[in-house]
Amino acid sequence: MDFSIKTGTIGTETTIVEPKQTAKQMGSGTLNVLSSPALTAIMEGTAYRSIESQLPEGFTTVGIQMNLAHKRASKPGEVITCTSEVTKTEGRKVFFSITASDSHGEVGAAEHIRYIVNAKEFLGKI
Repeated sequence: MDFSIKTGTIGTETTIVEPKQTAKQMGSGTLNVLSSPALTAIMEGTAYRSIESQLPEGFTTVGIQMNLAHKRASKPGEVITCTSEVTKTEGRKVFFSITASDSHGEVGAAEHIRYIVNAKEFLGKI
């Protein structure tokens, strides 16, 4: 099956850092600041939603690689703006460049790869 995800597709989303997303609450640290796992989830969500409408019915993407640089802390209540861009595709692989910022500047940057799957077939294999 041919998948024609457009290189250059951009997705932008905003979210407010919630207490449940802090390192202390998620168990990835002891401080009440946005955790790296939560930042990763924000970035993955922005990426997959940016290309969802380009996929055939019954198909979705799963994350297979994330190279994240978490550059700065953000407090609960801070607004995070996340932007993803499709940089290339290779068959079922979709490559993204992603940045996240708050009112003080860049919070993180990542290179991310997602893989296109038939949802029903994928779930049937696990």
